[in-house]
Amino acid sequence: MYLVEKICDIINGSFLQQKVNAHIEHLLFDSRKIYFPSTSLFFALKGSRRNGHSFIADLYNKGVKNIVVSESIEITLYPGANIIKVRDTQEALQSLAIFHRSQFNIPVIGITGSNGKTIVKEWLHQLLHEDYNIIRSPKSFNSQIGVPLSVWEMNRHHTLAIFEAGISHSGEMEKLQKIIQPTIGILTNIGEAHSEGFKSADRKAEEKIGLFEGAGLVVYGTDEWLADKAIVLRRETGYHKTGKYPFRIFSWGRMRKSNLQIEEIIKNNLETRIIAFYKSSEIQIVIPFTDDASIQNAITCWCILLHFEIKNELIAKKMKLLQPVNMRLELKKGINHCTIINDSYSVDLSSLNIALNFLKQQGGINTKTAILSDFFQTGLRNEELYRQIAAELVEHKIDRIIGIGLNISSHLRFESFTTDFSIKSEFYPSTEDFISRFRYSDFREEAILIKGARIFHFEQITQLLEQKVHQTELQINLNAVVHNLTQYQKLLLPSTKLMVMVKAFSYGSGGAEIANILQFHKVEYLGVAYADEGVELRKAGITLPVMVINAEEVACDVLVNYQLEPVIFSFGMLTAMDAFLKQEGIKNYPVHIEIETGMNRLGFVAEEISKLCLALKATASFKVQSVFSHLVASEESGQDHFTEMQYKLFNKISNNIEKKLGYHFLRHIANSAAIVRHPHLQMDMVRLGIGLYGIDTSDSGKLDLQPVATLKSTIAQIKHLKKGETVSYNRKGLVEKDSVVATVRIGYADGYNRRLGNGVGKMLVNNQLAPVIGTVCMDMTMIDITDIHGIKEGDDVIIFGKGISVKDLAEWAQTIPYEIMTGISQRVKRVYYEE
Repeated sequence: MYLVEKICDIINGSFLQQKVNAHIEHLLFDSRKIYFPSTSLFFALKGSRRNGHSFIADLYNKGVKNIVVSESIEITLYPGANIIKVRDTQEALQSLAIFHRSQFNIPVIGITGSNGKTIVKEWLHQLLHEDYNIIRSPKSFNSQIGVPLSVWEMNRHHTLAIFEAGISHSGEMEKLQKIIQPTIGILTNIGEAHSEGFKSADRKAEEKIGLFEGAGLVVYGTDEWLADKAIVLRRETGYHKTGKYPFRIFSWGRMRKSNLQIEEIIKNNLETRIIAFYKSSEIQIVIPFTDDASIQNAITCWCILLHFEIKNELIAKKMKLLQPVNMRLELKKGINHCTIINDSYSVDLSSLNIALNFLKQQGGINTKTAILSDFFQTGLRNEELYRQIAAELVEHKIDRIIGIGLNISSHLRFESFTTDFSIKSEFYPSTEDFISRFRYSDFREEAILIKGARIFHFEQITQLLEQKVHQTELQINLNAVVHNLTQYQKLLLPSTKLMVMVKAFSYGSGGAEIANILQFHKVEYLGVAYADEGVELRKAGITLPVMVINAEEVACDVLVNYQLEPVIFSFGMLTAMDAFLKQEGIKNYPVHIEIETGMNRLGFVAEEISKLCLALKATASFKVQSVFSHLVASEESGQDHFTEMQYKLFNKISNNIEKKLGYHFLRHIANSAAIVRHPHLQMDMVRLGIGLYGIDTSDSGKLDLQPVATLKSTIAQIKHLKKGETVSYNRKGLVEKDSVVATVRIGYADGYNRRLGNGVGKMLVNNQLAPVIGTVCMDMTMIDITDIHGIKEGDDVIIFGKGISVKDLAEWAQTIPYEIMTGISQRVKRVYYEE
């Protein structure tokens, strides 16, 4: 802990207001993640769209009384707060981390590179956690904000630190080097990632190895010429300047100059043997992986363990036990309307905090349950370890805890915590004991986090709690959703609000789950097609304003009961809603007005506006929240003149309505394509639709969108057919040569279009395209895998995702991506994950 007065000195700040000299233990920059308000210090960071100063009132009301600002604020609004003024809040955060890092004299490993940083970090933790109490970056916290937050977590119990450093522009690594101050550096590789921020590949390499300034040792692979060239040049330059080399090298590769010279790499089905020469002796390890990236990452870890003078016999034993790094949290539907968050592969305090944040984000209003195994945290006594775990569970308001293991059963207690809620707890000595007493009726309408060490085999618990559906699944990458959201937000003016359309089950991706992410990231509005979609969002705990586009006259009571905001597009809807509101005695109910400008679907035409305004002014039932219209062809350059005509007509009509009503409302006309192609149409708000899911219908090339959804299935059976045989109904699939045909568990009842049959569509198997043979059946589709080797029953098949885009599938089926996405049936399991 630091006293707030000390922190003020460290960051070269001055008190705008000083109250109690509080102890500070936690740093905040995100107003949505407040768990220990009384001991937290908030840095009001400024981004391209969000300004942390705008959230100070909300933080203060939630108990945060220590704040760092760079702008003038009205301090009288915060009478109990310590408020520190600095020139730049991000620089202040980094300065505090630099000072904190200087208090420790332990080995610190700094990892940089284009790929593999997180894997190397996590594998080093697996390999060394029995010998060291390790502090490491949570998730991929490797940015200008993530690194200082990671370093801040160092404390006197730690004996080794491992931090990642990632950069995307020149000049960034110099700042991260001062914060991490590594004693050992690791360069994983120099790849293409983030190359756009640098003048050349050489310049990017030079920037990355800037992390190693002041390090005693640098580990890297000599086979990658760009990395080797940069490291050697930095050493030689340093030698010529000072007469000594700036750091020692521990290199690996096939080159004879390498410290660890790789002689042979032997792969078989499940593992790889790596043979090398080190200090004139042959040594070897075996790892349970066969891909090239894992081999390179394992060799990098091997170098670190050899540098730590661990005997190779012990290293070999550890390497053989390496586990895959689970880079994602999975969200699945469970039994009895439960939601399952699967993190059943690791347990430590850092990853617990991440998992509990995800549980809070996705849990909605449901009861929150955590199933935890024993924790293994070297350097902490059990009493202190489980006290910290209990504090995390209390701060995240977990309702129920199920502890599995002898240590957690003995030490996890909540009696010393004062809360306004009670935590139910139950304990079992082993996973087997829990399973033997498991009852389905004990779990109902809960959000359940499953988090345990691998030796507890919690995947068995996950299988018990998962809703049983067939093996075709739609995987939704929530990181990609957030990434795409940010891509569009970068194009908006700071004053432009954002409505995200989550109609049609969020374009097939899952309404409530996507809405939870959007609510967490503070979009201003959600849009749905029908009232029942809005009801589902409210039941899932969504509190954002929700606009209902196709509101029906019979649904007035539902709209009001669930605080949904209807679109008024006709006089019939206006009259019905007005009558209902008057009957209920409700005034100023929020509504939206749709204007017809060329779609010729719904909305008031220009000639009806005077009558509409008279009707709105004649009643106290309504408060118009927004007026909007739909663009017909904003993605097509050939229709730009019509788009402009629609905008001018809408602008004229909406100005007229505002003048006649006498008050301001939001105006919006831009959709996903218009956000990109017609930035002058932003007005007060824009509506983001299918663009959120990684599909740029304008093909602008201006956005770095990521595919959100992957539709995958498995092979049910493989048949070897002779020339002349046929496949599927009506004998449409003629086998023209001896062939191998696989039956895949997906059909038109799952949303796989029948037009994709008979060679039109393709699926991805073992990273190779396999054409559909014969007609698509209701539940099954056959593909020709004759020229694809090594395929077996049960293997995964990608219908769309990486390698086959939704656009590809739409073109083959002669339709649009919207139809493909929204056509995926509800019997297809949705799996949500966060990297």
